[in-house]
Amino acid sequence: MKGRVVVNTKLTTQEKLKDLRVERHLTLEQLAQESGISKSALGKYESDDFKDISPFSIVTLAKFYGVSTDYLLGLTETKNHPNTDLHDLHLSDEMIDLLKSGKLNNRLLSEIALHKDFQRFLVDIEIFVDRIADMRINDMNAILEASRRQVMEKHNPGENDLYMRTLELAQVSEENYFAHVVHKDIDGIMQDIRKSHKTDSTTADTESPVKEIQKQMETAMHYKGTEEEKKARLFLSTLGIDYDKLSQEEFVALIGILKKSAHMKSPNNMRGKVVPYQVHGKGNRKKHK
Repeated sequence: MKGRVVVNTKLTTQEKLKDLRVERHLTLEQLAQESGISKSALGKYESDDFKDISPFSIVTLAKFYGVSTDYLLGLTETKNHPNTDLHDLHLSDEMIDLLKSGKLNNRLLSEIALHKDFQRFLVDIEIFVDRIADMRINDMNAILEASRRQVMEKHNPGENDLYMRTLELAQVSEENYFAHVVHKDIDGIMQDIRKSHKTDSTTADTESPVKEIQKQMETAMHYKGTEEEKKARLFLSTLGIDYDKLSQEEFVALIGILKKSAHMKSPNNMRGKVVPYQVHGKGNRKKHK
């Protein structure tokens, strides 16, 4: 649909198989012994670039893990309750439409809801929304304010007196208090989920490749060779490609391509002159067979 971004939140068959094995704390060797499927095949099934999983293996692994074949094949995202009635979930029509729309990351939403502190998070919100703590907070504030005024009338110590200021700051704003409490709840949940996804393939690297590229560019700039070779090194360094790892064939092809660039042309007129063949790198390159 134009103008709408749909979030891809479905697990692949490979991801599901790996998650199910890890959840049960099984190694590939242990799973092979218990399922009767070879270790090498199981390893391939969990590989991101492997697509061909036999029907026999799908059925065998579904029975072993206690899930449906539809779940492993991606026809449903429900492992243990494929036929649950929506009425039993007590969801509004609007919520069902939202969950089906693809606008939310339902996997992340499920992880948040399953976190050990999520129930406390909801309870704290419920207390605030239903004003359950209002009376107690107001009573406490009223007592503190009454004490502060009483001291002011009797002793008039001034607004900046330590005791007077303490009585004033001790009064709690319900909104500020619950904003702090709820913020603390969700912060803990987010940090835990973030840590659990640290090694995911979709998680951004903590170290930027820019430093490595910068290092390669500096090496290229200080390289003692022909001007063409220096330019070739500099160009490849911006792409994160190690010049010295090129084969002889790759080097020749690269120079041929780069010579078509105006930036690689020699300032001297070489018409009619023979250009000596340039040796790639340190001159010890062997052709790849």
